[in-house]
Amino acid sequence: MKINIVGGGLAGVEAAWAAAKCGIDVNLFEMKPIEFSDVHKDKNLAEIVCSNSFGNMSLTTASGVLKKEMEILGSLTVEAAYLSRVEAGGALAVDRKLFSKIVTEKIEANSRIHIVREKITKLNREDLWIVACGPLCDKSLTEYLKDLIGGDFLYFFDAIAPIVYADSVDFSKGFWGSRYSEGKDYFNCILKEEEYEKFYEELLNGKKVEFEDFEKNYFEACLPVEEIAKRGKKTLLFGPLKPVGLEHEGKRPFAVIQLRKENKEGTLLGLVGFQTKLTYPEQKRIFGMIPALKNAEFAKLGSLHRNTFINSPTLLNDFLQMEKYDNIFFAGQITGVEGYMASAASGIYVGMNAALLAKGKQMKALPKNSMLGGLVHHITTKEGEFQPISENFGFIDIGKVRNKKEKRKQQSAVAVENIKQWREKYECSSD
Repeated sequence: MKINIVGGGLAGVEAAWAAAKCGIDVNLFEMKPIEFSDVHKDKNLAEIVCSNSFGNMSLTTASGVLKKEMEILGSLTVEAAYLSRVEAGGALAVDRKLFSKIVTEKIEANSRIHIVREKITKLNREDLWIVACGPLCDKSLTEYLKDLIGGDFLYFFDAIAPIVYADSVDFSKGFWGSRYSEGKDYFNCILKEEEYEKFYEELLNGKKVEFEDFEKNYFEACLPVEEIAKRGKKTLLFGPLKPVGLEHEGKRPFAVIQLRKENKEGTLLGLVGFQTKLTYPEQKRIFGMIPALKNAEFAKLGSLHRNTFINSPTLLNDFLQMEKYDNIFFAGQITGVEGYMASAASGIYVGMNAALLAKGKQMKALPKNSMLGGLVHHITTKEGEFQPISENFGFIDIGKVRNKKEKRKQQSAVAVENIKQWREKYECSSD
């Protein structure tokens, strides 16, 4: 039996890759370049449109543990991320175009994966389907799924940070450095107290893209910088503008805006944590108040787009398979997982189990005491209001351990070992 996958984003390519390794032929449907969403511009698969960082790599972080689990499960996107990596301290950041190019070439070279450049608007009941159309699912398919599910989807907004050309930055108005380390992976644009005061006021008062009340449902981990500013005059100093862990000429700056490399050559720099809903002219004007960016040229301005996700706890089982229609799986951000790596990881899991189902074998649920297993368990069992969530150590229960550092170490070890054991027991040959 062939598997049909809707969407060539991170979740879709991971699902296709996993199923193909199990010996299943896959149709991977991608509507680009026939049609593009509001934010997608590149015809390649696995296009990155928000931050180019896939999060921390340390096993003391939830993000690091998740990527380690993905490596154990044979992740394509983690492999491509390392091949396209740019300097970003302890984070795994990538050259966006190179990353997508690598993923696309590997998918195209796999004889079991057939890329179909076509827009899907409905699903049949005869084939196995994995819906991985992402947070910007095509409207026609969204309407079809609404009718299929019998209820409304949920929405929140994701904000994209601007990118500037490095050769337009005034590097005399800041310094290279990483928090708490000797690294030189970020350029820190300095703001003096009086400069911060003016910047803060303009940020609050700048003209913004307006939405209806029902649309103003931001995800907490990706708030527009001006929304953070609304919470208090000093809030930014504990968020994206925090100077903690940084010193310049023997003292801590009042505030900093960090710039991170967006490509290997370092010709593009992204404003870290500066997702925004400011209008384009206002972005240029207000961000130009940052001394280092006074004459900055923008390669990409920030924007907002609506993300779509389903009410997974009421619709999906622990295989991310529909309870009502067992030939349909969901993967990626449409399930309510948040972030590129969590989306990709869910694609691996769904692809592996859909392959088992296609072969007439019993599917295997992930261990709850793992980062990915805990995430899947949460989004399929959450009671009460359901909101998008990313990987976190709250998913891994090891009992009481007083020392936080030791607890994280033990949680990481338990999670990684559980995934290793699960992978060893997963039986699906490629023949």
